[in-house]
Amino acid sequence: MALPASLQSPFGPVAIPPTSARPLHIVLACTGSVASIKVPLIAEALAQYRHVHVLIVPTKDATHFFDCQALGAQSKAYTVEHLAAWNAAGTCAAHAPRLHVWTDEAEWSAWNQPGDPVLHIELRRWADVVLLAPCSANTLAKIANGLCDNLLTCFLRALASETPTYLFPAMNTLMYMHPITAKHLHAVQALGYQVHGPITKRLACGDQGTGAMLD
Repeated sequence: MALPASLQSPFGPVAIPPTSARPLHIVLACTGSVASIKVPLIAEALAQYRHVHVLIVPTKDATHFFDCQALGAQSKAYTVEHLAAWNAAGTCAAHAPRLHVWTDEAEWSAWNQPGDPVLHIELRRWADVVLLAPCSANTLAKIANGLCDNLLTCFLRALASETPTYLFPAMNTLMYMHPITAKHLHAVQALGYQVHGPITKRLACGDQGTGAMLD
């Protein structure tokens, strides 16, 4: 079933290649896996491409592995109201940051009454592509079971099924081999998520096996 016009992207189809008038909007979601130490490298690599904007949505545990303030230092003045205004207009201002971090604390920071912007909905309206890298066993289980207890999972639950979403699992080998993990991966694939990895290598814990995030 096609989405009603009111729920479709306010920005229109993605330009190929992206242009200054219609940049590509990537949401980089990350979770409480040691592989989140790579998030700054991934974000900065994506932002090197012309006309690509990246919004990073970490879980609280993910923020243990990188400095959110340093990564978003150039866009501290960027607010939920800015995002909502650009979504409403269907265009981003020329000064819109190409890299910004949204944490759980920002979820309800701009909301005081009905009609005020809700961050996970504004992110859904903005997103062209979602990269969930890394995806921990915990967040995988939440998605597979429909839980929405933080900004990231609320955003994913609100996301239109047509939005390309790529999931990169990262966990200990025995966690990956656990029978419930296969069920959860099957569940998210049935929802339309494209799963890539994990790979086999020496893990951060010292174990050798499958579970590392695909580079």
